[in-house]
Amino acid sequence: MFWPVVLLAAAAAVVAFLLLLFYVVSTMVSPKPLSLSGAHVVITGGSSGIGKGIAIECFKKGAFITLLARDENRLLEAKREIEQYSVNDKQVVHIASVDVSKDYANVVKVIKQAQEKLGPVDMLVNCAGTSVNGKFEELDTSKFEQLMAVNYLGTVYPTHAVVPTMKERRMGRIVFVSSQAGQVGLFGYSAYSATKFALRGLAEALQMEVKPYNIYITVAYPPDTDTPGFAEESKTKLLETQLISESSTVCQPDHVARIIVKDAIQGKANSSVGPDGRMLTILACGISPVTSVAEALEVVMSIGVCRLLSLYYLSSFDSIVRRCMLQKEKSQKAD
Repeated sequence: MFWPVVLLAAAAAVVAFLLLLFYVVSTMVSPKPLSLSGAHVVITGGSSGIGKGIAIECFKKGAFITLLARDENRLLEAKREIEQYSVNDKQVVHIASVDVSKDYANVVKVIKQAQEKLGPVDMLVNCAGTSVNGKFEELDTSKFEQLMAVNYLGTVYPTHAVVPTMKERRMGRIVFVSSQAGQVGLFGYSAYSATKFALRGLAEALQMEVKPYNIYITVAYPPDTDTPGFAEESKTKLLETQLISESSTVCQPDHVARIIVKDAIQGKANSSVGPDGRMLTILACGISPVTSVAEALEVVMSIGVCRLLSLYYLSSFDSIVRRCMLQKEKSQKAD
């Protein structure tokens, strides 16, 4: 009597899965890839690091570029470097010095001027950001305010400025550059991770609003990347954070940029780098949007294995933190 019930339940589960899969396939509409030839791409934080790499990658594909950053000298240097990658003599690199985390009206003004020069914005890449590493109770609360302003509001303001025109044109791409620390909270990143996690919530809520207008939002989760910001942060990085970071390799900005641009063009909801990045994206998927049946099946079939791997990583990270704590206590007693 027992086995027939089990078989019947298993058969019902398979039928339910197939019906669900059929529903997903029948309702899923993959976005049409965006052509960057002649497109206007605005990049915040575009004077260095990943932002500059994205600008170069887009310029290679024939895009017109607007770079927004605070330091005018670095903007001029980036402009000269990017212009070397032009594919036709019509391309233009426009620059504007602005702090995208302050004075929303000024951000709107600068983007409006850029659109008057190069046309409406086809793709916005929010790459402006900063980081601070330190223990929660040792960080001044002003650091939490600073990071929320730059990393979160510095994304809200430019996005708020371009969405109305994108909706009118019924097309567009928007990229939020988060971090792997926006998928998993790590030692020393209580201020930083919170701002990067916030970008995902903003992206998912906004995506529901703009999807009917053929606007797609990509959240990029790059790993440690060899940028000026990363080099500066490494000078004061906590030992625990440093040891945890050594579990993964440091990527080059041009490599990360190519992946982000490729995923944004396709309209993917998430952009990750390498096996570790893909594992984190699968684990943190929740009910985030998917753009293909293959992507949905990958998550469904692999999430269990990824969770097991994550438990190993978490265990090793906890071990690192505990060893460092015991070592410090021993050192203090010796003193």
